[in-house]
Amino acid sequence: MMRDEREYLEADGLGGFAMGTVAGPRTRRYHGLLVVARQPPVERVLLVQGFEATLVRGASRVALSAQRYVPGIETGSGRTVERFSAEPWPAWELRLEDGSLVQQEIVAIHDTPSVAVRWTLLEGDAARLEVRPFLAGRDIHALHHENDALNFSSRQEGAHVAWQTYEGMPVIHSWADAHFTAEPVWYRQFEFPEELVRGFDGVEDGASPGILAFELSPGGSALWLLSAALMLEGDQPVGPAIKSLLAREQARRAALGGILERAADAYIVRRGTGRSLIAGYPWFTDWGRDTFIALRGLCLATGRLADAREVLLAWAGEVSEGMLPNRFVDDGGDAEFNAVDASLWFVIAVHEYLAAARRAGSETLAGDRRALGTAVQQILTGYSKGTRYGIMADQDGLLRAGMPGVQLTWMDARIGDWVVTPRTGKPVEVQALWINALRIGGRRWDTLRRQAEASFAERFWNEEQGCLYDVVDADHVPGRVDASLRPNQLLAIGGLPWPLLRDDKAHRILELVERELWTPLGPRSLAANEANYASHYRGSPPERDAAYHMGTVWPWLAGPFIEAWLRTHRGSGAVAEARQRFLEPLREHIQAAGIGHVSEVADAEAPFTPGGCPFQAWSVGEVLRIERMLAAADASVAA
Repeated sequence: MMRDEREYLEADGLGGFAMGTVAGPRTRRYHGLLVVARQPPVERVLLVQGFEATLVRGASRVALSAQRYVPGIETGSGRTVERFSAEPWPAWELRLEDGSLVQQEIVAIHDTPSVAVRWTLLEGDAARLEVRPFLAGRDIHALHHENDALNFSSRQEGAHVAWQTYEGMPVIHSWADAHFTAEPVWYRQFEFPEELVRGFDGVEDGASPGILAFELSPGGSALWLLSAALMLEGDQPVGPAIKSLLAREQARRAALGGILERAADAYIVRRGTGRSLIAGYPWFTDWGRDTFIALRGLCLATGRLADAREVLLAWAGEVSEGMLPNRFVDDGGDAEFNAVDASLWFVIAVHEYLAAARRAGSETLAGDRRALGTAVQQILTGYSKGTRYGIMADQDGLLRAGMPGVQLTWMDARIGDWVVTPRTGKPVEVQALWINALRIGGRRWDTLRRQAEASFAERFWNEEQGCLYDVVDADHVPGRVDASLRPNQLLAIGGLPWPLLRDDKAHRILELVERELWTPLGPRSLAANEANYASHYRGSPPERDAAYHMGTVWPWLAGPFIEAWLRTHRGSGAVAEARQRFLEPLREHIQAAGIGHVSEVADAEAPFTPGGCPFQAWSVGEVLRIERMLAAADASVAA
């Protein structure tokens, strides 16, 4: 039987998470049982790597857990994953070599930096369960190694044990109806093969402070709660308290809806007194561009208008010189503004939020409308007059952007001083966003919008190829064009409220994109016959960055493609055809890598192996958005 290397994610709503593989061994430095955000949703640290769990009957000891050590040595051969389910949270049925069957569940408790683990003896005689936590206390991007500074001390009071591995790290709180024995020991040289494949160091050590011993009776459960906060009162019965937390969490998840709606919930996180969206797990934080693209599916399509409101209002106050940040860095440092499109996507998101609120009959407070409208006008004013990185409306009404050494569009890979896809000048999707934003901005922008629309129609059509140029006035040279066949032009016909092209030209673009770029997981970022085309996304960080937008498939762009296809294909069978041909392969992928989610990227050639972030917000968001669009189209046809 092949090992199940698929990954599960349990997010806590604060930026923290538990993450690992179905098979059991951790394969990434990011895999851990308790990862928390010290300043939600950033400054994330891995506090508890995992555990060693053993079922003991007399002299018999059988491992419930599995680890991987250098050089590729794995433990846990006496257990088999007989069944795995991700709903409502990750749960394993583990068949042991002595015939016992044990269920193991891992649950993040929403809006708290906490995770619960439950073991239930489904089949077999009474036994003792011994659990050794592996502690760390490191930045999620780092690795942990044996050292003399780690504090093994355990503070114990009844069912509560506390550890603080390093000064300045959060205290790790443990609650369990178990006997704890302090027995400090280092576990050395865990091996993370995914890190090695990605060109990084992939070996670390873990510190175990001791053993928690539970008594397991047939049909009975052992419950363990880990947290970076004081979750339970000192005199509170531990077992019933944890069961109550799990029951509330199960009810909360059941109310969310289907598998993708529950996936959407993982990305919506607290930031200060408001909300934001994590761009992807495990290594991204809340990025501007990703937030505003993903919000339309994660929040608006799912009816989470209150969350959308909080996200947009939180970002509305961040406008600087007409720009919104593209990224809040994980260490809490200064925000980065290197994006020409993030602010324009915000304008689109505001427009669609207000429209969704009207359709739902939700009252939008005057103060909210004023704050959002002010931010929209600040962005349009800043962009029209000129702001950072040469961003400004040119004499033809189109938006120019770019300067040497800075990546401004969503194709933002950079290796040292080399910007892989600079796209300096007037990129096609930026013009589509700009013109849509000007329309949203109201009558005061009508003259500039009409000028931009006329210039777009005149300057971007490539009759020879039957599509749009990717960039005009490339490198700020008047008349120079970049004719590379890329999917960015899809946003001129789909994915935004108002298409810039319709009918014959839109049909020709779609035919070309489908023939040359389309894959089961979305469009390639560059056609195979173009120079520097990369068929696979793999290797060292520089190798992967060089391939990132040079052929690599991006599932989020399936949204604009399918929307454009629906706009240009009429008839009763068009919706069913779009669902079967384009959406179903993405739905199948939901169970293939990051379980219940959609990956960031995939290889450009068969078998289209997924890569990058296994849990990506805008990929999930666009699938949700298109599902709702197809459902609405079905209803319209039926009516």
